[in-house]
Amino acid sequence: MAKERGTNVVARNRKARHDYHIEDTVEAGLVLWGTEVKSLRAGRASLVDGFATIDRGEAWLEGVHIPEYSQGTWTNHSARRKRKLLMHRDEIDKLAIKSREAGHTLVPLSLYFKDGRAKVELALAKGKREYDKRHALRERQDRREAERAMSLRMER
Repeated sequence: MAKERGTNVVARNRKARHDYHIEDTVEAGLVLWGTEVKSLRAGRASLVDGFATIDRGEAWLEGVHIPEYSQGTWTNHSARRKRKLLMHRDEIDKLAIKSREAGHTLVPLSLYFKDGRAKVELALAKGKREYDKRHALRERQDRREAERAMSLRMER
């Protein structure tokens, strides 16, 4: 069988960029069971409630929903189990120090296959205030209106 090449995105956490200021991103591998891989290859996962923790020098991904594989038997996995992240020691230590600061958390941004291996993109993030969210929406709306006006002007 030929080796897979490139990236295949399974799930994105679009709400994370709305709810958090992203300060740093890191790629990490995932320790998965057989039926979890099959379920991911079918394109089924949700990162909405997901977060990462660092416990005793190991990084863990929690709250990510990977549904049970439909053709699995008694070997099926539980949908929201805690999954170990594969990262270098210095990356884990750096994230542990930064995530202890007030208001910081580790949030998964996307889950994907890179050259056949399951990866997750983690972000060190700081929560946005409600007025920051409104301000970001307003900026995006103003930019769209300006682009629309420019394109109408160019057509004439």
